Amino acid sequence: MKKTTILWLLFSLMGIIALPASAQCTAENNAFSAGEDLSYKLYFNWKFIWVTVGTANMSIKNTNYQGQEAYRCHLITKGNKMADKLFVLRDTLVSIVNDELVPFYYRKGALEGDRYTVDEAWYSYPDGKNHIKQRFKTHKDEIRLNDQKSNVCVYDMLSMMLRARSFDASDYKVGQKIKFPMADGGKVEEQTLIYRGKKNFKMEESKTKYRCLVFSFVEYEDGKEKEVVTFYITDDKNHLPVRLDMYLRFGSAKAFLTEAKGVRNPQTAIIK
Repeated sequence: MKKTTILWLLFSLMGIIALPASAQCTAENNAFSAGEDLSYKLYFNWKFIWVTVGTANMSIKNTNYQGQEAYRCHLITKGNKMADKLFVLRDTLVSIVNDELVPFYYRKGALEGDRYTVDEAWYSYPDGKNHIKQRFKTHKDEIRLNDQKSNVCVYDMLSMMLRARSFDASDYKVGQKIKFPMADGGKVEEQTLIYRGKKNFKMEESKTKYRCLVFSFVEYEDGKEKEVVTFYITDDKNHLPVRLDMYLRFGSAKAFLTEAKGVRNPQTAIIK
């Protein structure tokens, strides 16, 4: 099944509404700052028992891209020794955006099993349009190039997450569908999220409780809706993804936030 890497599921978060590229896709960032560092523990349901299978880490730092100040978001996920016996997972993602959350560059290197792929995207904005150059290297070392322009903003999975974290979901209605364009695998496709409402929950192996917004990422097969992952996002200005429930063809998986450093805003979604 495509789009089933833990990385992709972990950071597809909240929806991106199509925005005019003529506005240069700018947005105010009020959710994160350089120095943020998030760590996750990954679990898999093995014969009715939940076992730890790996970790993920995301960090945001200041950088310079072609003479412009920018943010560099770096995301790494990897399986542990136990998981490696069943399925090797080593994914590394990098996204560069400016301080108004406009995407400049994206790269995903993914080692999954014995297959290694590299996905890259370069963004520019001539004449009020979004120009996306993509390069995808398959596991057979085949190169696929894609060069296209769009009248709306297009994001990759990381720049999408960074942009979405500053969205105000207070007016969302339960069941509302949110569609957005995303560049991945050398092409641009429309994706769908559904807002499920609010829920409080207690973290795994912790006494910490969060007040969250709940979203479902869905796919459509033969016109039927299929849930791929359920996201729990903190209901505060940080919009931190703290829990994910993933429904894979080969079983079920979960991811829980274990540590958050350098968070920009007070974590008011923590229930004391």
